[in-house]
Amino acid sequence: LTGSTPAGKAVAEVAGASLKKTVLELGGSDAYLVLEDADIELAARVSAAGRLTNSGQSCIAAKRFIVLDQVYDSFLEAFRSELESYQMEDPELDSTRLGPLARVDLRDELHAQVKRSLSEGAQLMLGGKVPQGEGAYYPATLLSGVTPKMTAFHEELFGPVASVIRVKSEAEAIALSNASHFGLGGGIFTQDLDRARQIARYSLNTGTIAINDHAKSDPRVPFGGVKESGFGRELSEWGLFEFTNLKTITFPVTK
Repeated sequence: LTGSTPAGKAVAEVAGASLKKTVLELGGSDAYLVLEDADIELAARVSAAGRLTNSGQSCIAAKRFIVLDQVYDSFLEAFRSELESYQMEDPELDSTRLGPLARVDLRDELHAQVKRSLSEGAQLMLGGKVPQGEGAYYPATLLSGVTPKMTAFHEELFGPVASVIRVKSEAEAIALSNASHFGLGGGIFTQDLDRARQIARYSLNTGTIAINDHAKSDPRVPFGGVKESGFGRELSEWGLFEFTNLKTITFPVTK
């Protein structure tokens, strides 16, 4: 199943009653770490593309951006500029980069999450207003000053809304990245690739991590999450193994 966390829990409950194996790829609130030595122009451009993939309607879309204090202001301004370049347009046009959401009720639910986050203390840097006219459109929206106590931090925002969090250290960035019910994807922006490998391998509790890029599924490598993002893996040989029962055969060794 690919779907929401509540849907995955419902399927797992039914499957468990019959001892049927499941592979569940569920929700996500992917965190991207922007470290003090990051290429800010690259980080802003890639983060915008990762956040607005399919108008933000992707489990593995970039959602939370955890930025070191030294580069917070420069990243925030560059990120805002990139997001602003994504204008709502007709989804049937080849040039469109930001279309509508799937349904009006989903757009309204997303807007309610934004309003709750603002009432909790987040600051609106861009967007955040429901446009007039037909269609489930919602503009590219940027929230700054987000903290772990806010809706924009601990809930999945399934649409074109980015949440930026300021931190003072790498350790704090890692802690806040992991401070989520979800664990599907994530990313690290730094020019020190050895540092990125160490953080990705040993510190981040998530299924897929992109370095200086946004996370995506690829048929050559396994894809899936941990925690409330599900379990099991799709794609690659690991995905095939999920649908295979292993059989062990032993026999005496003769001389």
